[in-house]
Amino acid sequence: MSRPLRVAVLTISDRSARGEREDRSGPAVADAARRLLGAEVVEVGVVPDEKDDIVWNLTRLADNLVVDVLLTTGGTGMSERDVTPEATRSVISLELPGLPEAMRAAGRAALPSAMLSRQVAGVRGRTLVVNLPGSPRGAVECLEAVAAALPHAVGVLRGEALDAHPLPQRA
Repeated sequence: MSRPLRVAVLTISDRSARGEREDRSGPAVADAARRLLGAEVVEVGVVPDEKDDIVWNLTRLADNLVVDVLLTTGGTGMSERDVTPEATRSVISLELPGLPEAMRAAGRAALPSAMLSRQVAGVRGRTLVVNLPGSPRGAVECLEAVAAALPHAVGVLRGEALDAHPLPQRA
């Protein structure tokens, strides 16, 4: 990889956005991104569970800040206010279902209800967008579950990754 991964973290939480609760998930995810990926974290922000706010921020971060990986935390549950997956799907051009599948599978051993989480992952332009759950522990564990795949995904999006299994040459 020619340069460190540039990562932005966006916490989706009504209470944290209103200042009623300290955002612990965003900083935990940012620390984990530095530890697991050697990432340069360029922004950590908080927005309410409002689809328009989430869409605007995902678009801004992916299109204008030029981040390689955009990690969201929160808004992936089953309540009416949990709209992060829908907001994410509305801004990505390519969905990558294997990342959320891996996160749910990893979390299920410790917490059977992890299979109810609705994370989405996909690509907007040259940015990988990954939804993580809202709890600090769950978000970090999910990032740990997929961290090994993220540098390769970013390399592909940057045009730097070599095919790990090239096709044999025909004689």
